[in-house]
Amino acid sequence: MDPPPVAGIKHHTHLQILGVTLASDFSVTAHVKELTAKSVQSLYALRVLLVHGLNDAALQEVYRSVVVARLLYAASAWHGFCKATDRQRINSLFTRAKHCGYCVPDLPSFEELCKTADEQLFDEINSNSNHVLHTATICNISKL
Repeated sequence: MDPPPVAGIKHHTHLQILGVTLASDFSVTAHVKELTAKSVQSLYALRVLLVHGLNDAALQEVYRSVVVARLLYAASAWHGFCKATDRQRINSLFTRAKHCGYCVPDLPSFEELCKTADEQLFDEINSNSNHVLHTATICNISKL
């Protein structure tokens, strides 16, 4: 239940933090819709590049650099809140890109890419002994 309205303060149902849109019910559907809409526009731009003669290897590099990078930005923070329909929307975007030849056919699914990104982030944190989330630092703090 929403709190009673306060004069002069607007009530918002979505919050955007560092480019990630989060709804009041912790849904990221609006964020996924925005990401996929921008990615579809990028697919159109890739089609234009293809028509103008850009080779397959360069198209795939642009796809990874633009679309995949956009989808993976802060995914460690939001992909756990995705509903099945959100994941399906992203995976259908990958399927479309594979069909058009914009990405390599063996590109992992969105879930696998997120898992890999999470593992790389965890490894990076653990390799930096000065990081606040470093395992040894957390263990030492918990002993206090």
